[in-house]
Amino acid sequence: MKALLFLSCLTLAVLPMCKPDTAKTTTDAAAANPASPTEVRAQFTILRDSAESSWQRMMSSDDQKLADVRALLQALKKQPRLAAGLGTLGEQATRLRALRYDRQSMATSALIDRYDAAQDSVLKPLLQLAAPDGNAPTEAIRDHVEHIMKADADVLGYRARYDAAAKAYNAYLRVHQAEFNQMGAKYARLQPLPLFELSQ
Repeated sequence: MKALLFLSCLTLAVLPMCKPDTAKTTTDAAAANPASPTEVRAQFTILRDSAESSWQRMMSSDDQKLADVRALLQALKKQPRLAAGLGTLGEQATRLRALRYDRQSMATSALIDRYDAAQDSVLKPLLQLAAPDGNAPTEAIRDHVEHIMKADADVLGYRARYDAAAKAYNAYLRVHQAEFNQMGAKYARLQPLPLFELSQ
């Protein structure tokens, strides 16, 4: 009886080791049965929309940060003691939006660095003036400061999520380049998306 029980346990332990390599099987199946143009387009659309959505969320956050900067400047102008310290910060802030990279120009990492440096040159002195040691003179100013600081802290996360979506898009484009070339000029002209990674 013990021998039978031992053999049963041994069989249960060995059986999972005999399972086929599903990853290899899946890859072989994909190679033997390449995706149809309809399937390629559908998956491409999902990846493209994911990258687009990540980009839009990132830009919306930056737009809101710039709006909070403008609102904070207006609030500080109403504080006689602080207004005098604004100097040229207002003028610098109005130029930020025009300096921002887009999805094509970001391929030149120097433009990203330039925008980041321009923002820092406004945000650091502005936040220090508005809330020295974290003490803001009014609740409205404190709220603007907190929103700006949170948005600024979120930048790297937004860029990382965009990069992840763009990498998936680029990898799919690379793997299915032959299929895209057969789908017409619209697809044959598709280019990889630039990334924030400095190594790219």
